[in-house]
Amino acid sequence: MSQSAAKHAAERWLTTAREDLESALVLKKAARHAHACFLAQQGAEKAVKALWYRMDEEPWGHSVQRLLQDFAHKATIANVDRCEEHAADLDKFYIPTRYPNGLPDLTPHRVYGARDSEEALRKAQVLVDTVCAWLAARDAGSGG
Repeated sequence: MSQSAAKHAAERWLTTAREDLESALVLKKAARHAHACFLAQQGAEKAVKALWYRMDEEPWGHSVQRLLQDFAHKATIANVDRCEEHAADLDKFYIPTRYPNGLPDLTPHRVYGARDSEEALRKAQVLVDTVCAWLAARDAGSGG
């Protein structure tokens, strides 16, 4: 893939990540906290996948933490340790926020509340902002 195609792919993933966070905020305001938490995780996942696509690499999996850990250029990411901690927290929202059998004898809407969705959105936003900064710095340094 050319550099311009890799950049375009990354931009598409990052745009979708931002849309996920915007949707998560709408769900949070509507007190649909489990779904807001899931979409926050999805936004972070897509943002981190944008890093991979920008480097013309194929990300695999849904764990935000693992995607960061396995990213070949992770040492160049500012505050990568903090990002990995946030990613680990967000990964906890991937399955139990969506399935009635993901939690013992409870459904997601009974478990996840405003505090959870607020925290998920905050942590996902940190990851999206970090990815945006990394991509901008990379593109400024490479001239495109």
